Amino acid sequence: MVVVRVLVVEDSRVVADRIADGLRDRGVAVDVAYDGESGLGKATVTSYDVVVLDRDLPKVHGDSVCRQLVAARTDARILMLTAAGAVSDRVDGLNLGADDYLPKPFDFSELVARVEALGRRMPSSPPVLRRADLVVDRARRTANRGGNPVPLARKELAVLEVLLEADGGVVSAEELLERVWDEHADPFTNAVPMTLARLRAKLGQPPVIETVIGSGYCIR
Repeated sequence: MVVVRVLVVEDSRVVADRIADGLRDRGVAVDVAYDGESGLGKATVTSYDVVVLDRDLPKVHGDSVCRQLVAARTDARILMLTAAGAVSDRVDGLNLGADDYLPKPFDFSELVARVEALGRRMPSSPPVLRRADLVVDRARRTANRGGNPVPLARKELAVLEVLLEADGGVVSAEELLERVWDEHADPFTNAVPMTLARLRAKLGQPPVIETVIGSGYCIR
């Protein structure tokens, strides 16, 4: 999956948690908000690839959330959910600035496919990332080095994608934690160094991931 981080804004806790758990099972970092006000707050402080947005929300209506996200020119793509499935409702949602529209009830596999499709439309998110002899095909979720496949777990692949996106720039451990994990991740966790250790071992020699003391990590 191209998508790294998703925000689900849905007032039904059962639906929201089911969507979040399903996406997390696919290696996506997911945050959840149960009303429009908290959804806007989270979208303001965190950069998301996709926002799955219910239209009928308490506190701040989903239409208003959509308008404000579009007006703020965030990079996030918006997938709007609603129980109203008439053509006119879909048109209204798209006219608000949503990138896609999915009526309830929906099949989870379709939601995942739509989230992935929106992720592929992200600006500055090429489907294939390359640096030296290292290549990641984001659509196929594969990595290879020197033409040899490198089997990676979901988090390992996501970390590698973020490092490759930086194009030689340094990425801090905090940024990796924010982009690859979710808001429930313990800021003092050793998940980042442990994932990087496994990633380095799988990528082999010579080492391609460099530790910049006091700053973070990069691929030179």
